[in-house]
Amino acid sequence: MFALLFLAVLFGFIFLVIIVFRVIEPAYMLMFNKPLFLFWNPILKKMVLKDKIFLSKEFPFYTQLSDKRKSYFEHRIYCFLNHYNFDGKDVEVTQEMKLIIAGTYVMLTFGMRKYLIELFESIIVYPSVYYSIINDEYHKGEYNPRAKTVVFSWEDFLSGHQTKDNINLGLHEFAHVLHYNSRKSRDPNAIIFFDEFSEIEKYFDEENLRNQLKQKQYFREYAYTNKFEFLAVLLEHFFETPETFKKEFPELFEHVKVMINFKEE
Repeated sequence: MFALLFLAVLFGFIFLVIIVFRVIEPAYMLMFNKPLFLFWNPILKKMVLKDKIFLSKEFPFYTQLSDKRKSYFEHRIYCFLNHYNFDGKDVEVTQEMKLIIAGTYVMLTFGMRKYLIELFESIIVYPSVYYSIINDEYHKGEYNPRAKTVVFSWEDFLSGHQTKDNINLGLHEFAHVLHYNSRKSRDPNAIIFFDEFSEIEKYFDEENLRNQLKQKQYFREYAYTNKFEFLAVLLEHFFETPETFKKEFPELFEHVKVMINFKEE
């Protein structure tokens, strides 16, 4: 009797899950252009006090969150650090360095339910610019999908993190990861990311819209290299100078906001 009751409950739960993910959430996404829910972890991982204090000093984004959302942010930092490998090349990757890298990624993906993407496995850190054998050039950073690695010059990563000049290497390279993921994954956030980027592409493809952007000289010239770099630069500006971005290009700002499901606290 107990076994039959257990099976009934189990199958009922499975049926409910199928209904939620196959019927309710797609309908919800069509109506509101965002996933049905983001945070579902029944047990949240805890960070040590020293690391939480460090995050508070380094990320205004984190300090502005509610206590509950701070706990989710900390949980995601913890999971990120345990999910990806860090490899220092001629530099020791310290806990503080890991926290800044993880914090940048978690901030960018905080509106996404599936944030631990399988399209990269390792983060390689060089002390400064490094030579890339892929194209025989010196680089500050890159995402290599074949090798499943994201590579950074720590000097340039830290400079982008500490200044608000709309050049942020961490955001830039992680934006490439999310863009690539949106073309491969059928996760709800990846679908929304892809759909919104299709709208954002118009600002690059249509000459009139592109000229309007260039006339304001808000985005640096590198943004117009190609669509991939255009998106990465947009996300740098979105987090570094959001007030200016929103004022100058409100519709484009809204597309970026929806694309990453960003919630203004």
